[in-house]
Amino acid sequence: MPARQPKRGRLWLNDGSCVRLRPERANHVWAYDFVEDRTRDGRKIRLLNVVDEFTRECLSIRVGRKLGSADVIDLLADLFIARGTPGYIRSDNGPEFVATAVKGWISGVGAKTAFIESGSPWENDYVESFNGKLRDELLNAQVLNTLLEARVLIEQWRVHYNTVRPHSSLGYRPPAPEVVVSGMPIPSPGRPGPTGSHQPPAIMLH
Repeated sequence: MPARQPKRGRLWLNDGSCVRLRPERANHVWAYDFVEDRTRDGRKIRLLNVVDEFTRECLSIRVGRKLGSADVIDLLADLFIARGTPGYIRSDNGPEFVATAVKGWISGVGAKTAFIESGSPWENDYVESFNGKLRDELLNAQVLNTLLEARVLIEQWRVHYNTVRPHSSLGYRPPAPEVVVSGMPIPSPGRPGPTGSHQPPAIMLH
């Protein structure tokens, strides 16, 4: 008999077991995925999006012409230092995510990988939903002239998504609203870094 296929929403873990993984708290399950677009000259750009499934916050968007497994490790290293190590990282079976170096590095720092069944993007619905909003609200509506412009505009959109944009799943509140304490000056947002992981200095609530 053929092997039983996992039902919708069930994920393969490192040890070969198949479980239904649901985010239970902030930093429990992160999800990441790639999105592609093009600049005005027709050259491809890739976006590596990382979201916290519980809070719905977009933790980072890295933008480049080419992104591979080394970029995945580099971005996750930055996030682990800033945010701590999540329990699980959910992804599809793309070569950048299943690469031995990536899986070994994630395991080595204490997290676990959770891969969705091939051809079942709905099992990664949190990041797929985020990807759709990013495309509808920015990529399909904005001509990106250069890679630098793409990085700046995408980072601005990410900050707006996290701190201003209402989310129906969160009772129409943003996932990480900025709060200005009385008597304190409003901080300048600063210049986005090349990795797209810069956050404006502000007090963040979840």
